[in-house]
Amino acid sequence: MKIVTNPVTPVPARKKQNKLVRFLNSKKVVPFVFISPFVLSLLLFTVYPAIQGVMMSFQSVLPGQVEFIGMANYERVFNPTFYRAVSNTTLYVIFTVLILTIIPMILAVILNSKHVRFRNIFRASLFIPALTSTIVGGMIFRFMFSEQDSAVANQFIGFFGFDSVKWMFSPWAAILLMVLLASWRWIGVNILYFLAALQNVPDEMYEAAQIDGATRWQRFRFITMPMLKPIIVFVSTITIINGFRMFEESYVFWAVGSPGNIGLSIAAYIYQQGIQQNDMGFGAALGVVLMLIIFVISIIYLIATGTFKKEGR
Repeated sequence: MKIVTNPVTPVPARKKQNKLVRFLNSKKVVPFVFISPFVLSLLLFTVYPAIQGVMMSFQSVLPGQVEFIGMANYERVFNPTFYRAVSNTTLYVIFTVLILTIIPMILAVILNSKHVRFRNIFRASLFIPALTSTIVGGMIFRFMFSEQDSAVANQFIGFFGFDSVKWMFSPWAAILLMVLLASWRWIGVNILYFLAALQNVPDEMYEAAQIDGATRWQRFRFITMPMLKPIIVFVSTITIINGFRMFEESYVFWAVGSPGNIGLSIAAYIYQQGIQQNDMGFGAALGVVLMLIIFVISIIYLIATGTFKKEGR
């Protein structure tokens, strides 16, 4: 009878395997193992496309033909249409920063009060718009603010004696529509940020201030506001970045282009030139310029708010 035995792993191989296991389980290596999926995804889906985009901005990209053309794409960037897109986007950023910082902070302070009943219901209801797609919400806004007299917005202003407005054909109304859509969608998210920050404010500070005779406004100004400064800077910074990257709010109202470019954003202009006009090189140059604009403005804002100051200075 032939006896079959299980093959035995050679001792040197087992030693190597044990060394590998100990190496992977060491405290110095484990953190890198856990963050490796994020690092790989960052390199693959962010860094590599960014590098390719910068390279493409110096090229003329046509179907089956790629040609290096130097700074020609950047020379075309600064044109009246680009200036209009920058103007529209800047106005949008200013209004959204003010609305999405001040209003959520006030609502968060109100919802954080122990005297408000059904606080959890209000918090959940305000967060629901964030779960809705911008496209879906934008379609609802298009029906509400259409140029017809029967539209909800025109009926509302007609109740006060005003004439109907062609909302999507007026320059001031175009910015208003995009700001309203963004505000409706993101106010709930920013409220949660401020509510989380308010949990770190000690109740003893309010009690001591109240004993000293401080009014509600004084408690808000001298206790709540300073304690909320980090989250105010965070919320306003991400709002600035997302504002300059705004695309869906413009596209959902004017998919084929707004009259006189009244609703054109920088990101929509990139889409228009790079995808619709099939000028990928010029679109990439616009993308690089947009990236520089966001970077410079963000750095200036963070310096102005004292974020980069060292503690104790």
